Amino acid sequence: MNVKTALILLILALATIFALVCVLLIRGRAPSTCQDQPPEQEDTDDGQSLVFADLTPEEMAQVVRYLQGNLGVQLVDASRAKPSDNCIASVDLQVPAKAEVLRFLDGGGARPPREALAVLYFGNQPDPNITEYVVGPLPTPAYHRDVTVQKYRGKVPYHRRPVTGKEYMDINALIQQELRKAPRFLATCCESDGTDLAILTTAPRGFKSGDRATWFVLFHSMAGTGYYLLPVGLEVLVEHRDLRVSHWQLRQVFYNGRYFASMGVLEEAFVASLLEVVRIPKPQTEAVLGSMRPQRPPGSPGPLQYEPQGPRYSIRGNRVTFQGWSIAFGMNPNSGPRLFDIRYRGERIVYELSLQEALALYGSNCPGGMLTRYLDGSFGIGRFAYELVRGLDCPYTATYVDRHYLAESETPKTNQNSLCIFEHDAALPLRRHFSDSQSLYYGGLRKNTLVIRAISTLINYDYIWDFMFHGSGAVEVRVHATGYISSSFLHGQGTDYGNRVGPHTLGTMHLHHIHYKVDLDVDGQLNSLETQDMAYKIVKEPWSMQNTIERLYLRRERLEREDKAAFLLNTPMPRYLSFASPNPNKWGHPRSYRIQITSFAGEHLPASSSMERSISWGRYQLAVTRRKEEEPTSTSIYNQNDPWTPTVAFADFIDNETITNEDLVAWISVGFLHVPHAEDVPNTVTVGNGVGFFLRPYNYFDEDPSVDSPDSIYFSSEQDARACGANPLACLPPAAACAPHLPPFRYGGFLNLSLALPPGGL
Repeated sequence: MNVKTALILLILALATIFALVCVLLIRGRAPSTCQDQPPEQEDTDDGQSLVFADLTPEEMAQVVRYLQGNLGVQLVDASRAKPSDNCIASVDLQVPAKAEVLRFLDGGGARPPREALAVLYFGNQPDPNITEYVVGPLPTPAYHRDVTVQKYRGKVPYHRRPVTGKEYMDINALIQQELRKAPRFLATCCESDGTDLAILTTAPRGFKSGDRATWFVLFHSMAGTGYYLLPVGLEVLVEHRDLRVSHWQLRQVFYNGRYFASMGVLEEAFVASLLEVVRIPKPQTEAVLGSMRPQRPPGSPGPLQYEPQGPRYSIRGNRVTFQGWSIAFGMNPNSGPRLFDIRYRGERIVYELSLQEALALYGSNCPGGMLTRYLDGSFGIGRFAYELVRGLDCPYTATYVDRHYLAESETPKTNQNSLCIFEHDAALPLRRHFSDSQSLYYGGLRKNTLVIRAISTLINYDYIWDFMFHGSGAVEVRVHATGYISSSFLHGQGTDYGNRVGPHTLGTMHLHHIHYKVDLDVDGQLNSLETQDMAYKIVKEPWSMQNTIERLYLRRERLEREDKAAFLLNTPMPRYLSFASPNPNKWGHPRSYRIQITSFAGEHLPASSSMERSISWGRYQLAVTRRKEEEPTSTSIYNQNDPWTPTVAFADFIDNETITNEDLVAWISVGFLHVPHAEDVPNTVTVGNGVGFFLRPYNYFDEDPSVDSPDSIYFSSEQDARACGANPLACLPPAAACAPHLPPFRYGGFLNLSLALPPGGL
């Protein structure tokens, strides 16, 4: 073989190798169907949803600078302010009046001015008070106006202010000072000098308006685990109403079923052997009750949800769109998630859907547990919605959104990745049918849902807030409770109030009640409330007249006034209850949306209770009222510390006004009774601990709108179901062969936290 021939063969061999490599590379690439596709729905919002957008950190900072320079008083940063100082407590969006917003969104009117609501505590004044200012226009404020009296029909007394982190720190210092008066008792009972004990607040703080005295429950504290299951039996009552911290005092002590005037008196009783002490050794890390550390090595990864061609939803600013849905989303630092201008197929269905309050009402034979009625909004449901863990709190490939707030500081804070949005495959048909008679075919539609989620950690409890949007035009709202139970020291007849879940731990029974505002605009603002239910009527058989039958019929009623539309908790309610438009669908029925509630609520606080009016929204599983701009929320952050003279009493909203062809609001309560049990250790699971409600179209459309879904499946016996053209499911294997692009796991949720958290637990 000459050199020329060898060279030609070598070139051919190299060319063959190159071609084979190219083929292998092409085969190794993701097929074209794997490339991200733009969402099916074009975003035509043009920034209109920004009218509902939460304040940016820059806007918050501008408001702070304006207030510092224009109020004529010295302001101390709330993070270090004493009760006798003036400070900015919070800054949040002032949502414009609905009429202004609708003129802008629907009528081509001017954009409402962007404004902030600033809450200030004025402790350094002859008449200390809480004042609320509307500040605007943003981003460069030029005015402020006092809206306190307008909102609350009077001034807000200073004692109603929520307890700040600085106040908790000062209380903690006082408790530590008092604990030093009983060294021998603490060493014996708890193997402690007091400095390593965790302190949990309770609420409310007294028995009458003006009181500010709080029971604090003490627990063993262990790094890396929740202390809530480790009570030592000691509770202390702190009086902290005086504006001078030096005048605060420890008023009473409780230990193992007995009450003492002070820690010194308790120590004297111990030294004199007049006190029965239950010795509770300091827990060991490897055997601590309630530890969440894994007890087995990691297993193989579980199923992973991902989008082969990228997300099918689109997010622009504070607005998300998905298969006909359009939602503006945000977060109130006090009350939590809020949605506005919810539209389906371009029509507004809900103007506002917002969480209002979360109540936890406890029972126990210890003082801290027996009086506790936590109103979580006063602590900060939205403020404590922390960063979500990718792949556990939400799907790994979900979209994560930062939320910003300004509370108890002059500097805005950011909870990164604290809200997630994703499309969820429920692994359940939305609808389906297999035909085995006449003609043979299969038709169905997957239940894919858009989910907006946030999770609030209120010290021990974690609440998962879900807002879900279905292809049938239905909205689903759901809350799950997890996290740690709160406990009491087990003594006496403790099991009358719960179950024993540890050597000295009583899992205390409690009620969860959650309240929502739903401002439905069904085919316009003017709606009526219609009910339908079943009934039987005994009639003779028309074809024989010799026998009778119980004929089932549909009983319809229109509720004309608010009093008729307020359904007390745990009483019968019509099975079908709808917001109805005056306009009919194709078949002559009013276009409507039905409210369907799923709840297992416990009993409401007795009406004779002196604090019942402050949570009077809890009387009702559903109440429908005329919408009023002066009734924006069902409660107030000031109700927690003065429930005996509530700043906002929801019961006053129900005054028997007509609700026919009016702009209406549905106020919905859901909840459940929780009697903790052994399986709540270490944590309460979400299984069975979820409640909520649906907003379902009821004759709103002429047929199920999901018939237009591109995800529909249909094939007959005469077709090859394996053919991609006949059956979209057959197209999935090539698309699902695409490996998802997974971002690296990161978590920064601890970055904004101090290791020395104040004793502000719930």
